Amino acid sequence: MLSTDHLISIKELQKSDLELIFNTADEFKAVINRPIKKVPSLRDITVANLFFENSTRTKLSFELAEKRLSADIINFASSSSSVKKGESLVDTVNNILAMKVDVVVIRHSYPGAAQFLANEVQARIINAGDGAHEHPTQAILDAYSIREKFGTLEGVKVAIIGDIVHSRVALSNIFCLQKLGAKVVVCGPKTLIPKHIQSLGVEVSYNVDETLAWCDVAMVLRIQLERQEASYFPSLREYRTYFGIDRQRLEKVGKDLVIMHPGPINRGVEISSDVADGPFSIILDQVENGVATRMAGLFHVSEKIRK
Repeated sequence: MLSTDHLISIKELQKSDLELIFNTADEFKAVINRPIKKVPSLRDITVANLFFENSTRTKLSFELAEKRLSADIINFASSSSSVKKGESLVDTVNNILAMKVDVVVIRHSYPGAAQFLANEVQARIINAGDGAHEHPTQAILDAYSIREKFGTLEGVKVAIIGDIVHSRVALSNIFCLQKLGAKVVVCGPKTLIPKHIQSLGVEVSYNVDETLAWCDVAMVLRIQLERQEASYFPSLREYRTYFGIDRQRLEKVGKDLVIMHPGPINRGVEISSDVADGPFSIILDQVENGVATRMAGLFHVSEKIRK
């Protein structure tokens, strides 16, 4: 059983919580790769997916995970909801919970939205991304994918490369990877590296070639132009020249690296197609593992409810 009632932040989880989710995900991954891909684990549980931000991978991954577990599902789209008429977040959710919903999966543009909701409503909350704060289930699937490749995360050298300052994926991964014993370096232009990030125990690099030579895993992040109110670098072309990951850059490293990306990908900017689709990429493995690990997260968050 998890040490917390909700799945809101990696920072709040224990190492034992992550290992429990991983071990359960191993079992669920076997389920989703067999001919009959469903189990009745959440047959009496109702899950509401509240996505106040656009999402493809995360939303579909959660929906599929819920269906594989036989849960009843309510999908909420803010663009066609009463939120557009001025209804508050708490009122919207309480109206949904009045329909006897047990678990809420929420993505919101404001940091802390998931925690706020957990404090205000009587339901289990799973954070599917809150602003530039955290994205815990993405970090869990990323760490699970590395564990699958290396057998452990202890001592594995992971470089997180790209738009660190706007990335909730980066923060959750830093917390998650360090809890599991990995060594983490963040790399990108100075303007895209948060001040004082070294206080989290990570190293900072501004040279992508040196970083690639050091790491075992390169986790490439998308340049989040939609979150940038100002220009953080002269041009996409210049970013690609100095920080883009392409085959030529990897060939200079002279060793095999595991390539990851949480998606969506800006092909030809932070990563080239021949790398994203290349033999060292585990990007599609991440997508598959997202379903298994989210099944595990849903299973354990709802454990007390089922009892």
